[in-house]
Amino acid sequence: MSEAVGREVTVVTRVGCHACEVAEVEVARICAEVGARWSTVDVDSDGELRAEYGDRVPVILVDGAEHGYWRVEEDRLRVALA
Repeated sequence: MSEAVGREVTVVTRVGCHACEVAEVEVARICAEVGARWSTVDVDSDGELRAEYGDRVPVILVDGAEHGYWRVEEDRLRVALA
């Protein structure tokens, strides 16, 4: 379980976004299994985030770098956290 200790996953979300809710559940489960931290940030809370990611939420960031968007690719995320 300690393979991803120190890694941080951020889900860029939007209030009322069903795909975002699904992504949060999946990221929470995967991060719990591998020992990574995770958090969410509302894309509409920051103009820069909205400009960068506004039409692509949910966006998955790993250690601050864009990893993917619209859905969680579980196998790929696990590799990134290994």
